[in-house]
Amino acid sequence: MLKSLYRGESPVLLVSRFALAFSWIYQGAVPKIACQSPGEIELIGHVLTVYEFACQAVTFMGYAEILFGVVLLLTRRGWVFILNSVILLSLLLYVAVFQPDLFALPFNPLTLNTALIGLSVIAFHELQQKKISHEPEQGV
Repeated sequence: MLKSLYRGESPVLLVSRFALAFSWIYQGAVPKIACQSPGEIELIGHVLTVYEFACQAVTFMGYAEILFGVVLLLTRRGWVFILNSVILLSLLLYVAVFQPDLFALPFNPLTLNTALIGLSVIAFHELQQKKISHEPEQGV
């Protein structure tokens, strides 16, 4: 099944796709569900001030991130990679407004999200190239 799912995809697209999916799945599963990070709760706490609601929201976001990672694995739609870039930019703006001190940390949201946006652009480009190469030629 997997072989046919990714048939014809370039190695560049496969690496981009798997790296993006892994990042979303890991970020959803580990710091939001398995080990609910205080930092994640603090970030959402700027919007949801009741601690229990913030914890529930972080868990929900974790499942949503895992689902989005699976979508990135399975889709052949370029717009999903554009949506990924928009989401990552929105998250960067959120952090810039509510916790700009995070940008000074190692492996901070700016460097991580910039790399993931770059992979999204590469995946989108590769999907567009694949689409162009599979279109029938127009008669002369």
